[in-house]
Amino acid sequence: MAGSGTLSAFRLPPLPTIREIIKLFRLQAAKQLSQNFLLDLRLTDKIVRKAGNLTDAYVYEVGPGPGGITRSILNANVAELLVVEKDSRFIPGLQMLSDAAPGKLRIVHGDVLTFKIERAFPESLKRKWEDDPPNVHIIGNLPFNVSTPLIIKWLENVSCRDGPFIYGRTQMMLTFQKEVAERLTANTGSKQRSRLSVMAQYLCSVQHILTIPGQAFVPKPEVDVGVVHFTPLVRPRIEQPFKLVEKVIQNAFQFRRKYCYRGLGMLFPEVERMESTGKLLELADVDPTLRPTQLSVSHFKSLCDVYRKMCDEDPLLFAYNFREELKQNKSKNQEKEDDKEKHRL
Repeated sequence: MAGSGTLSAFRLPPLPTIREIIKLFRLQAAKQLSQNFLLDLRLTDKIVRKAGNLTDAYVYEVGPGPGGITRSILNANVAELLVVEKDSRFIPGLQMLSDAAPGKLRIVHGDVLTFKIERAFPESLKRKWEDDPPNVHIIGNLPFNVSTPLIIKWLENVSCRDGPFIYGRTQMMLTFQKEVAERLTANTGSKQRSRLSVMAQYLCSVQHILTIPGQAFVPKPEVDVGVVHFTPLVRPRIEQPFKLVEKVIQNAFQFRRKYCYRGLGMLFPEVERMESTGKLLELADVDPTLRPTQLSVSHFKSLCDVYRKMCDEDPLLFAYNFREELKQNKSKNQEKEDDKEKHRL
């Protein structure tokens, strides 16, 4: 790999514009896949600049589509760019970029939700978790329909230090609907505060870097788009297993307009709900009349720590799901009604 500054910066040769690529390969955004193309290369350059210095970096781009951000990444003088694209219609256009940047662009026709990146980049890039982030970056203009499940999957990877984070504290620069971007970065007490806010912020430093107007995309989405930057924290603000933290946060936000004890009560079976919820809140020193949006990450840390102890004392507790209990109760009530009907006959 050439050291920074030993060679002149790489620039792509003249190529058809993104609009021309779309016309050439008769590409249309698939509505069912929530696809929106970003055609303005000044904006794609801006997104890539905000990701930091990518000279000699290894970049993983998700959902490159017709290749707007892909061009800007290649022009940032990266060592290698790996793109994963599910939609086969975009592969020929990406191949044209690969031909124009020999040895720089690797194309995988696959699904980002299932693609394994653990062995995609050289072992030498790996850094200790406590060290500065590795020279590996994730960048993507995500289809709206996969953005939330994908960021939850990657947050779990951050927690387990696997997947893209096997290399260390890999940084991410991703696009979301503006509303989702605002949720990811919302402070305690904000109207946008949600499950996503706490899940992201207990594991990462999260910044809403940029808002791109909807009209910059083709076809124009009904909403503006937020660009969000994530850097995993050296030490998570809640040190409990991801699934346990996720369960506590999800339940807390079940009834976001009600007091927090209402949603947190759903962590416990009906017969012990009142007593156990009271115990959880008392031991965690959390006011039961706070709304879910008023709970800070510190509140959730206390709740998760106490809930973990309660699960250790009762091994069946973590497996409890209040929705399953509701279904069973409905089924029992239906059986009773059926029995009554038989007796009437």
